[in-house]
Amino acid sequence: MIIQSCFKTFQNIGLYSVFKQVGTLRNHKQRVTAVLLWGALFINKSDSSSMDLSTFMAEPVTDKKHLEDNQDDMKTRMELMIMKIQADFCRALEAEEDPETKFRVDRWIRQEGGGGITCIMQDGKVFEKAGVNISVVSGSLPPPAVAQMRARGKKNFGEGQSLPFFAAGVSAVIHPRNPMVPTIHFNYRYFEVKDSSGEVQWWFGGGTDLTPYYLNEQDATLFHKALKTACDKHDKVYYPRFKKWCDDYFYIPHRGERRGVGGIFFDDLDSPTQEKAFQFVKSCAEAVIPSYMPLVKQHKDDGYGYHERQWQLLRRGRYVEFNLIYDRGTKFGLQTPGARYESILMSLPLSAKWEYMHNPEESSKEGQLIKILKNPKEWV
Repeated sequence: MIIQSCFKTFQNIGLYSVFKQVGTLRNHKQRVTAVLLWGALFINKSDSSSMDLSTFMAEPVTDKKHLEDNQDDMKTRMELMIMKIQADFCRALEAEEDPETKFRVDRWIRQEGGGGITCIMQDGKVFEKAGVNISVVSGSLPPPAVAQMRARGKKNFGEGQSLPFFAAGVSAVIHPRNPMVPTIHFNYRYFEVKDSSGEVQWWFGGGTDLTPYYLNEQDATLFHKALKTACDKHDKVYYPRFKKWCDDYFYIPHRGERRGVGGIFFDDLDSPTQEKAFQFVKSCAEAVIPSYMPLVKQHKDDGYGYHERQWQLLRRGRYVEFNLIYDRGTKFGLQTPGARYESILMSLPLSAKWEYMHNPEESSKEGQLIKILKNPKEWV
């Protein structure tokens, strides 16, 4: 009873009031207990508001004091989540590289509002180019970007208008040196837009997909199982729905093939609640390391020759074609005022190749991959 009474009495009062209230207690033991409990509560409250940001790749884009004062705000929670995902993934990738090969960390500020942290590793023994970026930006969406939102069915996004927005996301593309190690891409993001009626609309989007150069069915199965596990924790309809969405989205119409063996992809997720949607996105982002790093460890030292390297460069050319012609995220980023083009185009490989009318033999290993790219498979 004394403990409960003390917490209720001292939880929201200052030092002078504390000692004044302590004086009303009946005996010395109660007074000592009360002061000790209040002191513990005060210290606990102080510690809980102080964030440890030392494990991140750089200081957050948003001021630390603002983050501490708004810990329950989804904008804060998303920024801290993507910064942790960035740091964890960068360190997992560095662990597979030579000790002297590290990420270059480039923290940048956007004049129109916000900024980002770009982490790039190039010319490594294992990773020819690896980019892991976060961006936290705000400002005003120009009419072309608003038009994209309207095309996606967003309501109250008037034609020719500019709208206030906030966006935070993490995006990564990893291009390994060894053709037996697949490329991975993932992106998870959160948007808030104040529409023409003054209401704030929010939604999440993202996904993770795998682009191998040579088909390894065990690798594809492991990758998809990890994503399915993350999805099933929240809703068992998510994986089949978002797997098909991924196959349809990463499609190169002029080639008649997918970019890779898929994964999951979703956009405009604003249900069932903001909290549940956030927890789902967090689970998907946390599934990147277990879905991909085992493949790196297993194949980074596999043997290959000139023929395999040339095929890898040709497939990277397809990657470039999709990203520059069809990818909606690239288009949106380039249309946003103050766009940082180096960060947006970090998804492009260091080396690629376009060979006129190249068609592999159907019975070859390269031909086996093309069959899957033209006819997506259910992996789990």
